[in-house]
Amino acid sequence: MCDYSLHTFPNRLAVDGEELVVHRFGGASLGLASAAEVAPPATTRSNGAPCRSWSWAGLKAWFKAQQPKWEAERRIPAVCIPPGATLILRDIPKSLQKELCVNDTEEVRFIQTSAEVNTYRDAVRFYNGRQVLLQALREGQRATVLSLGASELEPAPEELFLRAQL
Repeated sequence: MCDYSLHTFPNRLAVDGEELVVHRFGGASLGLASAAEVAPPATTRSNGAPCRSWSWAGLKAWFKAQQPKWEAERRIPAVCIPPGATLILRDIPKSLQKELCVNDTEEVRFIQTSAEVNTYRDAVRFYNGRQVLLQALREGQRATVLSLGASELEPAPEELFLRAQL
């Protein structure tokens, strides 16, 4: 759901339809975060004019910008995805496209590669059967949550067990 390395950060469960981005947490591990929470604060007013005058909001934003980067990052929660969720993965790097035989944008299934502790285990599986750890994705890469539940395309583990018994 969330790699071991992200447990020191605030986290929450994803929501269907949510726009996510691959984000570097704490300078080391990659994980998913809400695109809205990672985006820099607006520097323009609602009418499009630049913010140049003094305001309490501007002063607060300036003080926040003076904090060390790791403190600001601690406030961005890691977005946890349950195994079996379906995502649209965008901006797949050319090198990964070639290696995995996929396109720039692909529908993927979120999986966990193992249950071992202290290892990176969050990954995505493409519909051609290839899979890649979240750590191999590029920072800034975008994803959209299609569904948090498993789809009919891949049988549930219990169904596979029942088929094996027949």
